[in-house]
Amino acid sequence: MGNNIFEKSAELIGWFQIFLSPFLFGAFISALIYFTYPNRLTITIAILILFTATLIGAKLASKIYRSKEGTIGFISKKDSTPDIDKMINK
Repeated sequence: MGNNIFEKSAELIGWFQIFLSPFLFGAFISALIYFTYPNRLTITIAILILFTATLIGAKLASKIYRSKEGTIGFISKKDSTPDIDKMINK
């Protein structure tokens, strides 16, 4: 990871994108649980699920951010399409 402002801001945007994946999944599950039968128990369960998803997202994103490849390297690996690249470059 570089030290200039562009690379640092790109890494932070990548961190946020990685964080959002488990967070949004947890938010969806929490909303589904609460809105199917809204009461105190389901709101408590929904908050616990959302809190857990937030912790998992932050921990995962921070682990990838501190890795050798960084968040942008991780995202670009996941978004790459080597099968299509092989077909195009034939």
